[in-house]
Amino acid sequence: MAYRICKMIEIESGHMLSKHPANCKFPHGHSRKIEILLEADTLDKNDMVCDFAILKELMKNFLNNFDHALCINTSDPMYDTLKKAYGERIIGFEKQDPTTEVVAKLIFDKIKENLDAYCKHPKISFPIATSVRLKRVRVWETSTSWAEYEE
Repeated sequence: MAYRICKMIEIESGHMLSKHPANCKFPHGHSRKIEILLEADTLDKNDMVCDFAILKELMKNFLNNFDHALCINTSDPMYDTLKKAYGERIIGFEKQDPTTEVVAKLIFDKIKENLDAYCKHPKISFPIATSVRLKRVRVWETSTSWAEYEE
């Protein structure tokens, strides 16, 4: 049995789903909760999977890009116009709609990449064992709806 920890981060973000047949094709926003679940078979010398501060550090800059931004399919006819008008606050998803499922996988991949790099060069104050692994990322779109990704 594995030990698990979860860190939740909240952001405000919007998206447009150009392939959607109803209202979700229009710009709209969500108060998203992002759950990051790590696991390990054993605890570290501090009796932890890892310090929660590591999870925050692994994702802070990446998730800040999504806060108060609009995610949009680069194939959407409005993408270029919106990108010119709002610059970095428009996040393009290459030829795919930024559904919550797609966002969950993107976040999972980025955390995994950052975790692997951190394990190779941990900060002295927050060491982390290489046996710690990312289990799952869950992204809440509303208080009753979520999507998750795990390998």
